[in-house]
Amino acid sequence: PLDPSKATKNGKRRNEDGGPAGDESGSDLDDVDDEGDQLGHYETEQLISAIAKITDLLRKCWGVAGADIISSNLARTSGGKTVGFNPCVPGKIVYALFGFVGINDFSNHTRSLDQDVMILINDVARVVHGEVYRWGLGESGQCNKNLGGAFLMVFRIGDSETVQEKKDKATAVIFASAQNNKSSTILKRRTRMKVAGKTAGNRHSQSMMQINKKKNAVRRRKNSDLMSDSLRLASLPGIAGFTDRAVIGMLKSFAGIHRDKNVSRWKEDFRLGAGVGAFSVEMIFGMDAGWAVEGAVGSEYKIDATYLSPHVNMASRMMSACKQYGVFILLSNAVQELMSDTAKSKLRHLDTVTVKGSSLRQPIYTYDARHKGVDFFLFSRSEKDADVDAEWYSPSIWNSDQDLKAMRQHITPIFLQEFALGRDQYLAGNWDIAIQHLKKAYRIMVTDVVEEGYIDDYIEDVTDGLISTLLDCNETSSPEVVRLRNELGDRPSQRLINFMEARGGVAPSDWEGYRPLTSK
Repeated sequence: PLDPSKATKNGKRRNEDGGPAGDESGSDLDDVDDEGDQLGHYETEQLISAIAKITDLLRKCWGVAGADIISSNLARTSGGKTVGFNPCVPGKIVYALFGFVGINDFSNHTRSLDQDVMILINDVARVVHGEVYRWGLGESGQCNKNLGGAFLMVFRIGDSETVQEKKDKATAVIFASAQNNKSSTILKRRTRMKVAGKTAGNRHSQSMMQINKKKNAVRRRKNSDLMSDSLRLASLPGIAGFTDRAVIGMLKSFAGIHRDKNVSRWKEDFRLGAGVGAFSVEMIFGMDAGWAVEGAVGSEYKIDATYLSPHVNMASRMMSACKQYGVFILLSNAVQELMSDTAKSKLRHLDTVTVKGSSLRQPIYTYDARHKGVDFFLFSRSEKDADVDAEWYSPSIWNSDQDLKAMRQHITPIFLQEFALGRDQYLAGNWDIAIQHLKKAYRIMVTDVVEEGYIDDYIEDVTDGLISTLLDCNETSSPEVVRLRNELGDRPSQRLINFMEARGGVAPSDWEGYRPLTSK
């Protein structure tokens, strides 16, 4: 490495006593040499600082996908020499959890705020990026790109070959003792066996050929697996904790948005809330898990480091479907399967669907999160304490973390039981029974929210007459009461009821227990 202390302005070497080589006095050139040392040291510092800034900009602009593109380019050589930079290199298959995070009603915010919408986006990005990075295992949680009012978040598990290699190593460790015991038993058995001439030798040769054929078949199958979606992520050691942390990163972003002071100031912006503080930044989240091709898309003029995969599209569909079900987060079945049992117990199966562009039937899940009726400021943590929480993650956090408990405080076991009965009857095609159970679940939710006092966050002037009207869901009410009741009640229940009643409350003859979602 370059050592500026050994260089001078004129490129002369220095004696051990400080003078230039061949000069005994060293008096006339000392000042010049000192200036050269200082100049060289200064230039080196400037060069290092510039490289550090460029590296930081590349990391922030291109993210984790771009880092691999750059490193692979720097490593490209031809004839022992580094070749020119070519960003458009072939991509590689990686495994990851993909999350889309969107600002709800972003188009209206853009029209209302004009150029100030950039400040809103950056206020939101600071919270979301920070929580995703904090809760991602290691440095796996990164923002890949911003798409207007949405962000693509990637929790990178690793490239296909690395993931397969680590899986094989873990499997070898787990079964090492069993294999050793088996080998020892075989060895003892062989010492007691007598080889019976040429026939046994031929049988042994045939057996070895069969073994080699099996090994080659396994090797071919493994190589094929690397280029497909056949690697089951659920079989990876530690994947439950990895996935839990990713989902918590999303939920902590939800809490952080409603706790952050900069974001909260937008409530008072007259352009958004008409000056009455009625506005709040609403975020929606969608997640899926699987493989993707990581690489650069573009030309020599402009490229983007990105991920291309049906799983990325599925995460986007999950985010969009949040609007259809009236929830803030939707998880695909692929994500739910990877989570810990404790985390799974907190999710609610809403429906079984296919999404636009895919024929895959899958159940979809939500974590019942609400911000109204919750004062997230009460649960504020310092950055240091929040980092410690993430570092010492365990599945018990789903039962102990104040944010996670508070955003789900409106959910009761009785409600979940009634909703599950209605959902199961809906999927089974017994829509008349399903509607009865779902309406009951809806009324339970309204009653719980009103009786627990969460209604104060929905309306300022609460009277006994209003409460009585809200609780009587069978009563014909004014449009304002209906609107308020819809906000208090369970939106997924209401959306399923609306879907069935729009079709006469009777399942079609070709009903197969799922429905296609039309939203992109």
